[in-house]
Amino acid sequence: MTNSIQTIAVNIPKKINLKITHEQFVELAKFNRDLQLERIAKGKLIVTTQKGGDTGNRNSNILGQLWLWKRQTKLGKIFDYSSGFHLSNGSSRSPDSAWVKQEIWDALTREQQEFFAPLCPDFVVELRSKNDTFSRLQKKMKEYQSNGARLGWLIDSKNLKVEIYRQNQEVEVLKNPNSLSGEDVLPGFVLDLMEVWN
Repeated sequence: MTNSIQTIAVNIPKKINLKITHEQFVELAKFNRDLQLERIAKGKLIVTTQKGGDTGNRNSNILGQLWLWKRQTKLGKIFDYSSGFHLSNGSSRSPDSAWVKQEIWDALTREQQEFFAPLCPDFVVELRSKNDTFSRLQKKMKEYQSNGARLGWLIDSKNLKVEIYRQNQEVEVLKNPNSLSGEDVLPGFVLDLMEVWN
């Protein structure tokens, strides 16, 4: 006799806060790979909806440019929104795009690399979709920053605006930039935003 698990869809009203441990979160994520799940440090479960074709296309442009740079430099690993990271403050997050330095990734065990790697990426991108509130994404970016992300971009394609998050610095806001530099975190990388805006 084999164990079988029946899956059902559950709609959770926003006024209900589900709180779970990290271990419970990992198990829940394993059995619901089609959902985008995150968990904040206090244990609240966040279930986000699919972002849609427009946002997916824009994010693919970002990932494609990152992938080409990574292939040329071989300095680390890139990740999309389906990857999760267990941050030092206890939350588990999934940025739209991320990059981790090769030696940091290699220091993890195979098991740690497999599911919600216990680290904060060196570089993160959050791309605002139609369903995202800007304030929620700003909080998420500050969380990455306080957990060790060296560079982060919050890209708002609706308003053609980018917020740049750096370690120990104030947030820089750019209006309608044509490109973004990876600075010393992603040496030589320049994101062509014209591909993202269009």
